[in-house]
Amino acid sequence: MSEAGPARPRVGVVGHVEWIQFAVTERVPAVGEITGATQAFELAAGGGAVAAVQLARLAGGAAFHTVVGDDALGPRACAELAGHGLDLHAATRPGARTRRGVTHLTADHERTITILDPRLVPHGDDPLPWERIAGLDAVYVTGGDAGALRAARAARVLVATARAGTVLRESGVAVDVLVGSAGDPGEPLDQLAAELAPGLVVRTRGAAGGDWTAADGRAGAWRAAPLPGPPVDSYGCGDAFAAGLTYALGAGWAVPEAVALGARCGAACLTGRGPYAALLSDPG
Repeated sequence: MSEAGPARPRVGVVGHVEWIQFAVTERVPAVGEITGATQAFELAAGGGAVAAVQLARLAGGAAFHTVVGDDALGPRACAELAGHGLDLHAATRPGARTRRGVTHLTADHERTITILDPRLVPHGDDPLPWERIAGLDAVYVTGGDAGALRAARAARVLVATARAGTVLRESGVAVDVLVGSAGDPGEPLDQLAAELAPGLVVRTRGAAGGDWTAADGRAGAWRAAPLPGPPVDSYGCGDAFAAGLTYALGAGWAVPEAVALGARCGAACLTGRGPYAALLSDPG
């Protein structure tokens, strides 16, 4: 009789969802230009949703604590995300609109995003089962208020995006891992790392790979993983990377192996149209 493989970590995401309309175009339109899309579709996406679905593919399930507006898009987004196998916990924010966005997916495999509504993130006083986070091995945070961050801290490993910098400062929560893009001005990673002193800082550099620094003085770098197919578009690649990193650290992997799994997740995402078509399902 064969032995069972190692148990997969229990993982989750605390963060946001956005309803995104995607337009596949040759390039981003010039000022004053009218162009047509060769393909158009819309999905429940955004960094929190994409990371949660990638985690669910790797772990066989993932909890997602989020919030939607009380408009028609809220239930639609919830139904779609539940269909991806998530253990979905979504509060409805009275009087709020589910955040929307428009994304151009261009022939150079890039994505250009325009957000149409204010950011909507879960709050600690939202009617969500926060107590369940205490049973998770790792949680990735893309957004929330200070109360939500404190609830997320109950996970054994807490990973956060640098884009949540303001609330990370306000909450006083000790973050195990801070991850973000080294070249994105919206993610002031090194400044935030100096203020928060997390145990691990992970800097992604796209096709150049990335590097990491631990509080104990260890450091390293990685190269971008080989693509498992032709590149299609980059929407969700960074979120998929963060999900792979979170999974691996929750499973107790060493940092070099954890960032390598993140790189594989990002590479796989790049080969599918939109965020979910080609996510990695085998952590290896």
